[in-house]
Amino acid sequence: MIDKRKDIAREIGRRYCTLTPRGVDTLANILVPFKVNKGEKLMQEGEVCKFMYYVERGMVRQFYYKGGRDVTEHFSYEGRIVICIESFLKQEPSRLMVEGLETSYVFGIPYDRLMQLVETDKEMAQLYQKILEHALISSQEHADSQRFENATERYVRLLKTKPEIVLRAPMVHVASFLQMTPETLSRVRAAQFE
Repeated sequence: MIDKRKDIAREIGRRYCTLTPRGVDTLANILVPFKVNKGEKLMQEGEVCKFMYYVERGMVRQFYYKGGRDVTEHFSYEGRIVICIESFLKQEPSRLMVEGLETSYVFGIPYDRLMQLVETDKEMAQLYQKILEHALISSQEHADSQRFENATERYVRLLKTKPEIVLRAPMVHVASFLQMTPETLSRVRAAQFE
């Protein structure tokens, strides 16, 4: 299992911040494996986000309920991290949930262990900073897309930047993520093929 965790630590380093062999070992030693079945919640509303989750295989989504509606906020799949950022940073209960859209294998980076390392290990502090920067930029890009683009532009952007979502996620969740009804998404998709 340690070899698998080292492989995952190297992948995280390649994606976010190059790690030395010592850094790979340090990260590998704190990784916690999880299996999430399709439809299973990795995190429930009201729980404190105690992990950043790196998706090795599968797809998960982050969502919440508003006015009785299920609203998808984020998708993560191979090579990406999912984090309920406010809950993780404040260590307070989250209003967000994370569920498997496919049977998924993820590795958790535990908050407590990571914070201990960030205090004493410059390399882990840099990795943490890079992961947070990536999460914040991704969140800002999504928010800007919702604010400044029409439905067709949002869909085309998603197709270009994250086609995996359109190919693998249920369309009802894709529509919610793009802040449109399933009917609007259906019309936008049909217009792409005209």
